[in-house]
This record gives sequence, C-alpha cells and structure tokens, in this order.
Amino acid sequence: MMPRIRLGWKFGFRSAGFTRDQDRNSLTQHPATLQQSGVLDHAVEVAAPARIAVSVVVPTFREADGVTALLDRVDGVRQSHDIALELILMDDPSGDGITEHVAESGHDWARVVSRTGPRGLSAAVLDGFGEAIGDTIVVMDADLSHPPESIPDMLTKLDLGAQMVVGSRYVQGGSTDDGWGFFRWLNSAVATVLARPLTKLRDPMSGFFAVRRADVVSGHGYDPIGYKIALEVIVKCAFKRVEEVPIRFGLRHAGESKLTLVEQFKYIEHLRRLYAFRFFGVGRSS
Repeated sequence: MMPRIRLGWKFGFRSAGFTRDQDRNSLTQHPATLQQSGVLDHAVEVAAPARIAVSVVVPTFREADGVTALLDRVDGVRQSHDIALELILMDDPSGDGITEHVAESGHDWARVVSRTGPRGLSAAVLDGFGEAIGDTIVVMDADLSHPPESIPDMLTKLDLGAQMVVGSRYVQGGSTDDGWGFFRWLNSAVATVLARPLTKLRDPMSGFFAVRRADVVSGHGYDPIGYKIALEVIVKCAFKRVEEVPIRFGLRHAGESKLTLVEQFKYIEHLRRLYAFRFFGVGRSS
C-alpha cells in the first residue's frame, strides 16, 4: 500500500531551510521526521508522491503555441506507462507566454526554467542536465517532431545496458514525414556522412535521446556550438554502447523552425571541435 503522510496547507521546503537535494528526497522521510523538521503544519492527509525516475528536458524558444499539445502527449505516456517523470522546459525567454501556458495547464509535473545564460539549444540542454532530478534524462524537441510515445522503448534499452539510446529515422522501422522535402533530406544525409568518423550511428543528427543522469552531468568538458547536442554527448562521454530505436520523425506541430544557414555553419565548426577532441586530444583533461 502507498505510504501516506500528513501535509499541511502551509508548507514549503525552501522556507523550511531545505536544500535543493533535500527537496528531492524529503517526502520519502517518515512523517515523524518531517514533523520534527517543521515542514508539516495544519495537517491534511495526502499520498506521498512517487520519486521522480525520468526527467524530460525540452529546450524551447518561441514554442508557446505548441506547448499544450506537448503536455498532452507526454501526459499520455506518463499515465499509460505509469512513469514517474518531470518535464523541464528550458526556455530562452521571448515573452511568448510559455510560463503562463504551463502554469494554467494544471500539470504539476511540468515546469519552465527561464534561462539567463548563453542562448541556444545545446546550452539549454546542458543547463537542463543540471536541473534534472530523475536518474534518467530524456532530451527531445518541443515541436513534437520527436514522438513522446517512443520514450518507453528508449528506457527499456537503457535498462538492458545501453549507455545512450537515440530515436532514429534511419533504422528499420524508422521514417520521416512525407512532408520532408528533397533538400531537407539532402542536408541531413550530408551532415550524417560528415559525422561518420565520430560515430557509427545511423542517425547521429537526432536530437531525441535518453541517458543516465550520472553519466552526463559533469566533468566532460562540454563545448558545443549549434544544435547537435547528442553528438557532443556521444563524443565527450566516450560512449561505446549507443543504441537506436525507430521513430517516425514528424513535421513541426507549431512554431517556427530554428534550422538556418547560420546553424549549418555552426555545425561545421562543431564538427571541427569534435574531430580535434577525438583524434588530437584538444580540450581533453589530463
């Protein structure tokens, strides 16, 4: 039977002097311990929440129009597979109202982090690693081109021993939406060939991946530029067992594409840095 604790209408971990790490585990303590600490007040009975197992990190910039659909799809996966997860929207602020959208949704497992550091998808994901509290981190785009319904398959492969699992368009069973044009396909194919010396993945351009938090949170000398953060993680963490699950890569549900000519030039520079790191040891810690 689920343990029950008595929580009050006035309580707050931070006001009670808890640190961020203590916040994560405090509700697993015995009620007497909580009462002694002063966290419990004006008691009412509620069920103790499950420990967060999975943190879904989503970088956002001007994605408010699609956030309701994202929340609904992730919530469907959360409930149908009974996954204790949190959704962290790492937002480069644009004044689009995404924070209000999420607050009004009523989904207390989702939150927006308004970033103040360097902007960009890769920087947002790395900041998200630091915000995550789950043992497993899933990274995906906000526009639903990455299907949340594939998350359980990714978690299964991690449980079976993979160090990283990537949602792939190019393995058996994977596909892209029929709306993909020739030039977009050509751009992806060329980018994949250029990354081949760094990884044998069929789809190294994918931004949809799952990893264990302990493997990626610190000490790897991350130095990404652009949007191919999965490739950065694979190379800097020296992962040997990276596996793929098939996905159908959809068209953007809402918002605007961030793929520009500038981003493509950033990818070339990113490859130069990763080649230097992998083959010449540039940037490696001694």
